[in-house]
Amino acid sequence: MEKKKISRQQVYTLLVQIGRKEGDGLPDGATGAALMIYASGVDEAEAVRETVAILKQAETAPLDVTGYGTLAEREEEGHDIGAEERALMQRALEENSVIVAQMTPFFEGDEPTYH
Repeated sequence: MEKKKISRQQVYTLLVQIGRKEGDGLPDGATGAALMIYASGVDEAEAVRETVAILKQAETAPLDVTGYGTLAEREEEGHDIGAEERALMQRALEENSVIVAQMTPFFEGDEPTYH
C-alpha cells in the first residue's frame, strides 16, 4: 500500500507594505499601507508568493514583504501573542488561507516603522 506524502502547512506572520493603485480601497489621501498578515504555506517562501498573488488580485500594489516566522519561531523570540492573534493564525491554517489581520494606512509625512 502506497502512502501519500502529507505536506505540513504552517502559518507565517508577514508584514506587507503596499503602495497606491486605483481601486485599492485605501482611504483618500493615503500614500500606502502596512498589512499584518497570517498566511499558510509549506514554507515561508510559499506563504509570501501566495500572499503577493492574492494582494495583486485584490487590486493592491505590494511593495515589500517582511517575514516574522511561524508561531513557534515568534514564541522563541519572546513575542507576546494574544488569544485573538492565535485564533486568526489557527483559522489561516484550517482554511489554508491568507488573512489580513490589520491594515495601517500611511499618509504624506508618515515614516513607516516596523518593530
